[in-house]
Amino acid sequence: MSKFADLTKILIQLPDYVFDYIEVAYPGDSINTKIGYSIDIKTFLEYLKKFKFRAIGGIEEITTDMLNEVTLRDLNGFKGYLQEYESEYTTASGKKIKRIRRNNEYGINRKLSGIRGLFLYLYKHDYIDHNETDKLDFKKLHQKMKRPLTTQDVLNLIEVLYDGENFLEGRSKASYLNRKQRDIALFTAYLGTGCRVSELINLNINDVDFESSSFIVTRKGGDQQEIFMPLQVENEMLKYVEERLADEDTKDSDPLFISRNGKRILPQTVEKNLKGYCKMAGITDPEKMHPHALRRTFACNMIADGIDIKMVAELMGHKNIEVTHRYYTQYATQKRKQVMADFDITKRKENSED
Repeated sequence: MSKFADLTKILIQLPDYVFDYIEVAYPGDSINTKIGYSIDIKTFLEYLKKFKFRAIGGIEEITTDMLNEVTLRDLNGFKGYLQEYESEYTTASGKKIKRIRRNNEYGINRKLSGIRGLFLYLYKHDYIDHNETDKLDFKKLHQKMKRPLTTQDVLNLIEVLYDGENFLEGRSKASYLNRKQRDIALFTAYLGTGCRVSELINLNINDVDFESSSFIVTRKGGDQQEIFMPLQVENEMLKYVEERLADEDTKDSDPLFISRNGKRILPQTVEKNLKGYCKMAGITDPEKMHPHALRRTFACNMIADGIDIKMVAELMGHKNIEVTHRYYTQYATQKRKQVMADFDITKRKENSED
């Protein structure tokens, strides 16, 4: 069964307003993201049916008027419920199986985020007259920020991207050569613009404008933003677009980044290829082998270069500057560590009068 079929199977069990929310709020996101948030909302509606709206037949009967009755107590109850709860699913053979689900602090916050997003959508579109989730406190997270790539990591990665034929042989080498310019354009764009995976892979050829040295992406929430390309990114994009348009069957409206079967490249393919390049470059830290690590590296490099945090937030497409502040906090921590490592407590001022 395809991912789209999986998403459809979930959404048909839910009220229509959930389908509208998923399509409006996550138009450029991966199908896995949509499935994840749909499951989270389904879990929330099942909780409401079990503990608040016991008289209804199924969760598809929960109306927006009923959501208007949800209180902060209900939401806090759901937050506690998420720590450990029982769920039921049906196998392909029709057998019903019950499972105990558990969530850590991060998992609970992600689910609460999806619920808050749904309520905000319903409030903005006048389905409900207040947004009770504004009062909801999220779980406090006690986790270290994932590390960005070091300067040497980036140099090593760039080397294997541009000269992969020197590291490979046989079929692996042939496969690399076939996708070489695509991957150079794709991964330099990640490093040079800080865009999300979904934003880049959803680009079409005509989204790129070489006259303005920019391309248009659809950010989370559906807003469009013009992304300006550094010179190296623009040069590699131009080479790749020219390579694509050399095929007479290629149209301007076609997907920009495609797989070998000619279809839009998938997020999992991007991640698989990046992991391969990272291993070739000697980058073995799992935190650094995910596409988001390139976005994280872009943000940290911007902050290290002294770019104002508000500008970094705009470049990253962060609606909440507190998200961007995490990168600043990480940079400041690294800077403090460097300062203290270089500090010599035995050092004396020259020409001291003491």
